[in-house]
Amino acid sequence: MRRHGPVVVIGAGLAGLAAAVRLAAAGREVTIVEARDEPGGCCGTARSGPYRFDTGPSVLTMPGVLADTFGAAGEELESWLPLRRLDPAYRLAFHDGSHLDVLPEREAMAEQVRALCGPAEAARYLRYRRLLGELFEAEWPAFIDADMTRLRSLVRPLALARVAALGGFRRMDRLAARHLTDERLIKAHTFQALYVGLSPMRALGIYAVIAHMDTVGGVYFPEHGGMHAIPAALAALLGKLGAPIRYGVRARRVEAGPDGVTGVLLEDGERLPAAHVVAACDRLAAERLLPGRAADWRTRRPRHAPSCVVLHFGLDRELPGQAHHTVQFGRDWHATFAALEAGRPQPDPSLLITCPVADRDAAPDGHATLSVLEPAPNLPAADWDELRPRLEDRLLGKLEALGYGDLSGAPRLVLDPPAWAALGHSAGTPFALDHRFTQTAWLRPSGIARRVPGLHFAGMHTAPGVGVPPVLISGRLAAERILKETR
Repeated sequence: MRRHGPVVVIGAGLAGLAAAVRLAAAGREVTIVEARDEPGGCCGTARSGPYRFDTGPSVLTMPGVLADTFGAAGEELESWLPLRRLDPAYRLAFHDGSHLDVLPEREAMAEQVRALCGPAEAARYLRYRRLLGELFEAEWPAFIDADMTRLRSLVRPLALARVAALGGFRRMDRLAARHLTDERLIKAHTFQALYVGLSPMRALGIYAVIAHMDTVGGVYFPEHGGMHAIPAALAALLGKLGAPIRYGVRARRVEAGPDGVTGVLLEDGERLPAAHVVAACDRLAAERLLPGRAADWRTRRPRHAPSCVVLHFGLDRELPGQAHHTVQFGRDWHATFAALEAGRPQPDPSLLITCPVADRDAAPDGHATLSVLEPAPNLPAADWDELRPRLEDRLLGKLEALGYGDLSGAPRLVLDPPAWAALGHSAGTPFALDHRFTQTAWLRPSGIARRVPGLHFAGMHTAPGVGVPPVLISGRLAAERILKETR
């Protein structure tokens, strides 16, 4: 049992903010230290002239997880951060010229599938949709919303059996192909494997629940301020709760004695006393913070996800009829993933094109912003001095061929693996560790904190993993561990 005492949270990303909100709302003394000059971490923002871009996630699913974070402080999400459901959640554009708008309503989506693929495939889709819901219900309490640092989380035979019976331990592409026959519909329900850093041919079927989260649960977006409005609202809530965020402050080391954590030493030599520490920063970069007893974790070889190249454009015109998210599929699906796994750029890339039509103040009236993301090798896997200009030129040509015009002269911001590394992302990837079996659930590197009483980890490197809802959940789980240990 740890004593009551101050808590230091390292990192004001979504995980650190979520942990701090719950701790402060429970009456604990909390201080957040953040190396940057604003909150958000991966959920960042940047400007180019009059244009504002989200430099992190553009997809928000399961808004109830976010509402639960505000609810822990007795606040309503809507009063802090009004959200709008995107309709469609995605527009999926295939290389044959056809497209599919992803709608969350069951019958509306079935009609979309019926028009594209025929009535038989629509019936198969409805059965697969039901299966995804069952898989989600089985996984949520056992693997997503559970504390994977506790031994008891390993012993869940009924949950494991249920997930196995539903196909959760098949490969993701095989699970979809067992129920669907149209290749376009299979792609629509398996491209989400890229979010967990794997191809659909390697990702486990348990990650099909990501398709359930966005194609069934819906995709949302803040009405003002873009995705960065999420950490901004959480930071404002912490201000109301009296929990200070100290910006421009970098932690040097977590200090610990025989009984566990005692404080955090800052780069400027200041020492913050702490009975508990939540390290909510890049999990591998945090190695330099660890006290000696945790050093043996360094012998493990982490497997990083691929990275991406993102081009953000400011446009002097609007794009009428453009969906907020468009997934533009390349021609050769399998070659795309084979290239990434070999550390090569995709031969014919599949792209995520974002035109934030719901973001009313990202651009001046009559203007728009456009972002295009191409999955790419991470930093150690390629020579980025040579590769970046080649990929940038190819993306410009691809966008022109897709009808977006010549964007070579438009104001733009480019983020590639060296840029991600400069922002603090290990291996130059904003997708952290991939989610292969040995880095999934209780095998994800979270348990090291158990070796140092009072030390906890949160964020996308820990369980449950990558994505806005999982990161928020990781912050909640860290806070709950602290509250239980001092109860």
